[in-house]
Amino acid sequence: MLQATVETRVRFAETDAMGVTYHGNYLPWFEMARVALLDQIGCPYRELEKSGFLLPVLETGLTYHQPSHFDDRLTITVQLLEKPMARLRLNYKVKRGQDIVVEGFTVHAFVNREFKPVRPPAVFAEAMQRAFK
Repeated sequence: MLQATVETRVRFAETDAMGVTYHGNYLPWFEMARVALLDQIGCPYRELEKSGFLLPVLETGLTYHQPSHFDDRLTITVQLLEKPMARLRLNYKVKRGQDIVVEGFTVHAFVNREFKPVRPPAVFAEAMQRAFK
């Protein structure tokens, strides 16, 4: 299993008229955690893109357990539970302290600049071999 955690603070602009974090803001927070995970395993997303690899989102799902509000401090944890084959499924938990606010997932696949499926780059495959011995 691989895991990374990032922190964020809910900005006023991220809330709706009810004072609750707008539901669409959780996906960019998932991305923050995903980018941190790629950095952690030695595959920065910027470098993947420079090498011609993209990781588009193919599927996503979120379960909202309780609202978050302006100025809440949140931690976003991403986990890669299984060695990926053709697709990469990442699971996320957004917490305020010990309380789970949102849980979710994203599914990705490596593609080239023409959005044709490709095998992951060697650096990624090697990182997965090390992580999932």
